[in-house]
Amino acid sequence: MATANKKAAETDYSMEEKIIALYNLQKIDSKIDEINKLKGELPLEVQDLEDEVAGLQTRIENITSEIESLNAQTKQRRDDIEQAKALIAKYEGQQDNVRNNREFDSLSKEIEYQKLEIELCEKRLKEYSAEIKVKRKLAEDTEAVLADRKIDLENKKQELEGIDKETAAEVESLNALSLKAQEKIDARLLAAYKRIRNNVRNGLAVVTVKRDACGGCFNRIPPQRQLEIRQNKKIIVCEYCGRILVSNLLDEEE
Repeated sequence: MATANKKAAETDYSMEEKIIALYNLQKIDSKIDEINKLKGELPLEVQDLEDEVAGLQTRIENITSEIESLNAQTKQRRDDIEQAKALIAKYEGQQDNVRNNREFDSLSKEIEYQKLEIELCEKRLKEYSAEIKVKRKLAEDTEAVLADRKIDLENKKQELEGIDKETAAEVESLNALSLKAQEKIDARLLAAYKRIRNNVRNGLAVVTVKRDACGGCFNRIPPQRQLEIRQNKKIIVCEYCGRILVSNLLDEEE
């Protein structure tokens, strides 16, 4: 792009040459637009599917991480139960050698506390087991959806790649012609052209006058204005839609 603008600056092209180059550029870009229309919504569909696949993969990773965390907590609770059982056995053994009722009662309270700890751990283990079961089912369902989406994505990609392969040579040729046309257009005019293209729905920034009307919005162009357009001495835009107007004689000359 910078090379094209530099060449345009170094070469003093006439306004007529610039207008013709601008019109040729529009026709080239319109052909590229037509090729892109063949793709339809495929690029967006591919992007959406890629985003969905990434989201599903992240979801599965999160579920797997949660299951691992629950398994770790399950192991911890089981260790706590074994530790509590060991303490109960220890305290029960100490009760056989107490010197008074106070020590016996104290040990009895410790044993009761450890039994409550075991009950709490067993309750948590049931909760973890149920939660792990739910999450595993969720992971399986998500993996099934992911598999389907991957198939859809692969099909869409193949379809898009097929169109790209079929049109690659033509697009490459059109891009080369586009750069050649841009060499005759100065930076300000080229920027204005691109701005207009982005602002209009059909991508037509340069249109011919047909049947005394703008080829873009079809509003009537006064005869004097049409004469000025045919002279190719300055850039003239439609006062209604803002598109650049050129003479339909350019088509006849080609």
